[in-house]
Amino acid sequence: SIARIDANGLSHRRLNAQVKELVANGTRKIELRSVYGQRYIGTDLNRPVEIEIFGVPGNDLGAFMDGSKIIVRGNAQDGCGNTMNDGEIIVHGHAGDIIGLSARGGKIFVRDGVGYRAGIHMKEYRDKKPVLVIGGSAQDFLGEYMAGGILILLGLNLAKGEHLKANFIGTGMHGGVIYLKGSVKDYQLGREVGVTELEEKDHQILREFVGEFASHFDYDAEEILKYKFTKLFPRWLRP
Repeated sequence: SIARIDANGLSHRRLNAQVKELVANGTRKIELRSVYGQRYIGTDLNRPVEIEIFGVPGNDLGAFMDGSKIIVRGNAQDGCGNTMNDGEIIVHGHAGDIIGLSARGGKIFVRDGVGYRAGIHMKEYRDKKPVLVIGGSAQDFLGEYMAGGILILLGLNLAKGEHLKANFIGTGMHGGVIYLKGSVKDYQLGREVGVTELEEKDHQILREFVGEFASHFDYDAEEILKYKFTKLFPRWLRP
């Protein structure tokens, strides 16, 4: 059964208290309507649940999330998936700055573009590896201080022959991998970043996660995968 909450006029504290109460009582699917900037939705839940949001959730959506699934039928603000441990966030629109900040696991898919510092300090631990797939373009400092995980930028909003505009890509990067559709100029990269051709395992990774992205947003994965991708990796690893 689906529980529904009208968030119109609710503070973020009241809204999140209602969500927690439903989850504690065993509700597996919650629909939130008229969401308008309420923060911390989906954080600190003690069991997996699917939350579908109509409107614009506020900062730190799904922060510290551990296995739930959040679908946003609109745009998301800053800090989406902050220190996320497991689960899935699917945004049918744009997302703001620092998406995936310090994510340790789970998957985030954004149909359109994102703001600054996407994927900052993503990390991985043992079998946990976070994945961030962005359908549009990103602003400066993409993958800054990245320590692990997989970041894929598809640039589907760019015209033919148009390049990504982001600068300082991978500044301070010391782990993980970034895949960009198309090419990038050397001056756009942080000095810690190397560029290389894709190997078969890279193509496998792209097939898997571009396939998932396409299924969420009704794209043709084969069409996207026809393009050349660039792989960015950290030239120096820190412990």
